[in-house]
Amino acid sequence: MKLRCDRKNFRSLKDTGGHSEVNVTQPQFIMGTQAGVGMSHLRNVTQAAKEAVQKALSAANITQPDFVFLFSSLGYDPQKLVQVVRQDTGNCPLAGCSGQGVIVQNEADESNFAIAVMVIRSDEMRFTNRYAVGLKDQPTETGQTIASKLLMDFAEQPQALFLFTDGLTVNFDRLIAGIESEFAQHNRIVPPVLGGAAGSDIEMKVTYQYCDDQVFSDGVVATLLSGDCQVTWALNHGCTPIGQERKITHAAGNKIFEIDHQPVFEVLREYLTEEEIQAWDRTIVAFCFGLKAPNYAQDHDEFVIRYLPRKDDLEGSVTLQTEVVEGSSIWITRRDAEKIAQGIDAIAQQFNGELQDRPAKLIFQFDCYGRGKSVLGELEKQRLEQKLQQQVGASLPWIGLYTHGEIAPIKGRNSFHNYTLILTAIS
Repeated sequence: MKLRCDRKNFRSLKDTGGHSEVNVTQPQFIMGTQAGVGMSHLRNVTQAAKEAVQKALSAANITQPDFVFLFSSLGYDPQKLVQVVRQDTGNCPLAGCSGQGVIVQNEADESNFAIAVMVIRSDEMRFTNRYAVGLKDQPTETGQTIASKLLMDFAEQPQALFLFTDGLTVNFDRLIAGIESEFAQHNRIVPPVLGGAAGSDIEMKVTYQYCDDQVFSDGVVATLLSGDCQVTWALNHGCTPIGQERKITHAAGNKIFEIDHQPVFEVLREYLTEEEIQAWDRTIVAFCFGLKAPNYAQDHDEFVIRYLPRKDDLEGSVTLQTEVVEGSSIWITRRDAEKIAQGIDAIAQQFNGELQDRPAKLIFQFDCYGRGKSVLGELEKQRLEQKLQQQVGASLPWIGLYTHGEIAPIKGRNSFHNYTLILTAIS
């Protein structure tokens, strides 16, 4: 907290008929924004949550935050985790989700026992969080529901909407369509949407979303940021095609059944062994689809990368996290470690260019779990993470997670990404 004493607000003693008069305007306290991040690897959930919170509060130099972001891997009881974090932060509003790992300054941890907490106290910005469930069966309606909840307490100067969705059940295209339609009915424009799809562990069975005291799956947490602040982001993926252009010839919703008039698994067997297809959860760490980028995004990248969270052997389909259009061009793609490494410099350059003379106050990193140690190895992953932090700001409050999908606008359109790093600053 800063104390600003403006000299013009004070007048010295003066003689008024034998009485001394002091005309003093009370000094103005200016807080601005204070944020801190804490991390813990302790196995006991209560001890870990307390340690992460205390480290965050100490780093921010505060005792009571206005808002908390919480990211965690899946080794902890999620309900107990949220309960302790809430208790130790004065039950202030909280948003977050599970991840394949978490990221802070000087560390990117993909173990089963890692908690990252960011605490924020600010008189410049405001966070409003809401949640809804039902993504798998009613993605559009879920989007409408959470948008209507946000609009009930809509603040002026909206700057961004942070979304944390279930990474295994989300259809982002239908979710964002529901949000946008509800905003449009109230003559509101959806601000830039940023965030990620909650991560699981290697078994890919469940993800968790957190909103205040609630812990749930198959849902979405939305946090509206408003006030006197600026949001900046940059993104880059690290995949390259390994085959020729092909066409999606049979699809429904977000499922692909045929490519080039062949069953999708026959096409996949041209690139994968039977063992790799059976070990699907491990294979898709580095194996993905590339769709032709829409015209508005062509100068960003030639491909939009898509992760395949589920396959159905009986119906012969693979599921994406966005809608699929029959007749669309598609490429089989794989991770490219060299492209990932080159992308770090590109992101830092773009990011710093966007920030210009308004320094960042805190950083969010939403990074695909397939860009972690499973592809790069632990040492190279940590080296690239430290390189990015050194170029952007090694002393900034920095929190992130390894996701099952990433969210950020391209050319003003809120978009879903896979195998992508998204860096976001609030300044």
